[in-house]
Amino acid sequence: AYVAGALSLEDAVRVVALRSRAIAEELVGKGGMVSVGLPAEDLRRRLSEFGGEVSIAAFNGPMSTVVAGSPEALEALVAACEADEVRARWIAVDYASHTAQVERLRERLLADLAPIRPRRSDIPFYSTATGALLDTTRLDAQYWFDSLASPVLFEQATRALLGDGC
Repeated sequence: AYVAGALSLEDAVRVVALRSRAIAEELVGKGGMVSVGLPAEDLRRRLSEFGGEVSIAAFNGPMSTVVAGSPEALEALVAACEADEVRARWIAVDYASHTAQVERLRERLLADLAPIRPRRSDIPFYSTATGALLDTTRLDAQYWFDSLASPVLFEQATRALLGDGC
């Protein structure tokens, strides 16, 4: 957002520093993330047996999906994937971003990031929060909370870029 000209350096640093601090103080140690070599639809069927303790955190590509959730449920998922010879690789984090666990940060982040003043950029901004080209004046506190709480739409944003000739 800073490089695209949508945020001042001060606002960009505010987003990075205050979101990181909130994660460190309230989420660390309560979850994890795993990259799985399956399409999201195939993975959704597997996740149904975990009672909502694991959810899709990122749509990275046609055969790469990231899940996040409780460490115990993720361990069971990794074991099941390995038994079926499906690639499942732990990501080096101990929190479950892009899941419902982030909801506990809502009020804090909306208050912490309220001073941000996004502006229109001259450089097109393709958001992995929306999966599409985005008007950068929308990069307010709500956007930055949502981008931490909602699944990453990397594959969709990449397809949008390709569709627009990039």
